Amino acid sequence: MIVGRENERKELLELLEKDESQFCAVYGRRRVGKTYLIRETFENQFAFYHTGIANVGRKEQLAEFRESLRRAGLKRCKMPKTWFDAFHYLSDLLKKSPAEKKVVFIDELPWMDTPKSQFVSALEHFWNGWANMRNDIVLIVCGSATSWIVKKIMRNHGGLYGRLTRQIHLPPFNLYECEQYAHLQGLELTRKELAEAYMIFGGIPYYWSLLRRGESLAQNIDRLCFADSGRLSDEFDALYASLFKNPAPYINVVTTLSTKKIGMTRKELLKGAGLTDNPVFNRVLEELQLCGFIRKYQSMQKRERDALFQLMDNFTLFYFQYFRNNSRHDAHFWTNSLSTGLHNAWAGLAFERVCLWHLPQIKQALGVSGVVSYVQSWRTEANSEHSGAQVDLLIDRNDGIINLCEMKFAGDEFVIDKAEDDFLRRRKSVFQMVTKTRKAVHTTMITTYGLARNAYRNNIQSEIVLNDLFANVR
Repeated sequence: MIVGRENERKELLELLEKDESQFCAVYGRRRVGKTYLIRETFENQFAFYHTGIANVGRKEQLAEFRESLRRAGLKRCKMPKTWFDAFHYLSDLLKKSPAEKKVVFIDELPWMDTPKSQFVSALEHFWNGWANMRNDIVLIVCGSATSWIVKKIMRNHGGLYGRLTRQIHLPPFNLYECEQYAHLQGLELTRKELAEAYMIFGGIPYYWSLLRRGESLAQNIDRLCFADSGRLSDEFDALYASLFKNPAPYINVVTTLSTKKIGMTRKELLKGAGLTDNPVFNRVLEELQLCGFIRKYQSMQKRERDALFQLMDNFTLFYFQYFRNNSRHDAHFWTNSLSTGLHNAWAGLAFERVCLWHLPQIKQALGVSGVVSYVQSWRTEANSEHSGAQVDLLIDRNDGIINLCEMKFAGDEFVIDKAEDDFLRRRKSVFQMVTKTRKAVHTTMITTYGLARNAYRNNIQSEIVLNDLFANVR
């Protein structure tokens, strides 16, 4: 049973309704469920289905492609010497298919593009010289190496330029979808535990599939991440290696960004990572954004050159906070760190990222889903007039209001004491003074269970709680 993905399934099925042949690329982060979505949507009814093989040469790739052709019904098939031969055999197979629409699904396409194999040229020839001339071919390609898909297929400047008829980005699950998935697995988790799991695993279905019934969340995390041979103990390195041929500069960038929660300007990032400002660096930033590991956003009243790059991937954040601190290789490191300063610091930062992944839910909770608004951050350095201030999330609305959001992850109702009240008031005052905004400024609290009732609570204009983030909104 597919959880969510209604829009993506609709787009895929629409390919069958077109009068012309269709060429569709599905892309998204590793483990996000691309293959499962395509197979379930078409109920495994493909005229041809093939999966590329990791870390093998052209000869092995061609041999396996031949086996896929045989399984699909092409009994007499010589060993192809080139990819041009292989796609010629594929066209022979499809000519014999009785299906009204012949759906061809090639998974892990980037792995098939081995050095000097001319794979992309052969794919171009297959599409332009044969499939595109017909009206009954639906070619769907995908792969974990999002950067390859984007560069070689979506932004191809050769024979495939402008040939894609549809491209579908598959995002991670949101909290609502993770809750549905957890229920299907029979997991008994509270919404706070679901949120904490999301703070670690993000909305990656594969990670959630590894959780066991009958174990607490803490037991699951220790088993998967910190026990000897834990299924995710080496996931960080495998994740980046699977996505990028040379993962070192990508890891360098996310490592540098992990040191500053609000993000860094391009100049700050170059200096911190010790990298050179060149086209390679531009590509690293672009591909990390496409894969959802980082985001680029504009700080309020700042120029484009001052845009910030911020680390967004939950599992990467968790890795830097916890894996690197587990120097003694404690198999129960997560359980032993609960209620410590390390855990509290991580939880505060991770909850902020969860909120940033759920901006549609936050806007709905504020009742401004239909109002044009801009999500930004803002910061100003201290000077002789004020002590400086920083807002990680603000919503600048066209209805005359700016929401300054403060995000707090707590085990109970959050208590605003005098110190917190002073901080919120001072920040609002500095914001109004520096920006000179004429809009009404509302302090908005986003918390786990809401605010405890006291005199300071009255200074908060709007509240959002964890339950609001579970709304079924995209």
